[in-house]
Amino acid sequence: MAKQAQSFTKSMESRHLITLSLGGVIGTGIFMSSGYLIQSAGAIGTIIAYGIGALLVCLVMLCLGELTVHDPNTGAFHRYASKYISPGVGFVTAWLYWLTWTIALGSEFVTLAILIQKWFPTIPTWILTIIFTLLILGINSFNLTFFNRAEFWMSIVKVLALVAFIVIGLGMVFQIIPVHHANFAPDFKELVKPGLFPSGFAPIFSVILAANFAFSGTEMISVAAGETDNPKRAIPKAIFQTLVILIVLFIGTIVIMGALLPRKSAALTDSPFIAVLNNCGIPYASDIMNFILFITVLSAANSGVYAASRMIWSLADQKTLPKRLAKLSKHGIPVYGLLLTILGGLLSLFSSIYSPKLVYLALTAISSFAVVMVWLIIGWAQLNFRKQFLAAGHDLNELSYRTPAYPLVPWLVIIICAISLIGIASDPNQRIALEVGIPFSLLCYGYYQLIYRKKLTK
Repeated sequence: MAKQAQSFTKSMESRHLITLSLGGVIGTGIFMSSGYLIQSAGAIGTIIAYGIGALLVCLVMLCLGELTVHDPNTGAFHRYASKYISPGVGFVTAWLYWLTWTIALGSEFVTLAILIQKWFPTIPTWILTIIFTLLILGINSFNLTFFNRAEFWMSIVKVLALVAFIVIGLGMVFQIIPVHHANFAPDFKELVKPGLFPSGFAPIFSVILAANFAFSGTEMISVAAGETDNPKRAIPKAIFQTLVILIVLFIGTIVIMGALLPRKSAALTDSPFIAVLNNCGIPYASDIMNFILFITVLSAANSGVYAASRMIWSLADQKTLPKRLAKLSKHGIPVYGLLLTILGGLLSLFSSIYSPKLVYLALTAISSFAVVMVWLIIGWAQLNFRKQFLAAGHDLNELSYRTPAYPLVPWLVIIICAISLIGIASDPNQRIALEVGIPFSLLCYGYYQLIYRKKLTK
């Protein structure tokens, strides 16, 4: 443990943790797909779904806060699962989380290229993909300070875009800003037209799963704990501020969108944001949105590579991968973890091109399954940690940060995540996540038991 503390550069502060988390959470979905969710479940149904997602992520972070402040390290919940549940569960957790971010990289590289082609249509997609792959690699390779600054400014762009949408939308609803387009009907009464739940409750359940996925990435705060200066002060502050920002921005955006666009037209535009900018007479609305989407995808890829590379380092540090993969650069960067993550992203990209119906479909299914499972395991680990902590003769006053309402909070995390998994099983479109995710997890667990358990106990 002493070697780890000396090797990583502890230069992260609470604001860096916040922007790292926002980088992973605020993706293209909130900018592009929110209208489709409203059309599917209605505005009130979508607000309820996001409210449940917000509640779940709050409960998860309350659990993770106690674990991380007590034992801040790089690898975070993978190590907590190993220590407080079993090493095999920790091994599975690390691979699930690594795959979650690495699988997304392939599509993110291509998306960046497509967005830039709007302005430079003559440059081939493959050249732009290589450029952005090297850009992400460079941002993560230089040093932690450079990474922090890049992620800070990219997250600021995304947050300001959401704030601007909410402010402009409120101006339209309260008739401060005139409405110029017929497809707008700015009125909070639109939230309940043509009824609270116009399509019944079934679509709401699917939207809840989408909302849970929308909040994934908040847990990155814990991954960065081993590189944080004064984690006992920075982590609780970052958790609280991140949750407030996300809940206000996400639910505020859905409320404004539901109040602005009638349900029947909510999903007819490429992006509700473009429609709002066009309504206000702002020139180059499409270009502005393209820039925001570019920054959004770049930031998500950047944060994902950071988190995934630390998981590889942590596995190697615990000797469940070759020890040489735990090597750090002179700037405290896990170089092999970084390279393997980039390579995994490129393999994901190739699978999406050459085997979209077999390999890539299976990979994306594992990714959606992983989010719920990692959160469930966090609740399980915190439940066990508190029991073991007290059984060892410790006092609760020794904990700098305590999960409130224990054991209710971790049990709620486990129960809500379990219900989400049942919901996935009941949805034919998402059932493949379990059909692939569960066998993959069992395979990883069995591999650990057969290969590493005996080796590590010798």
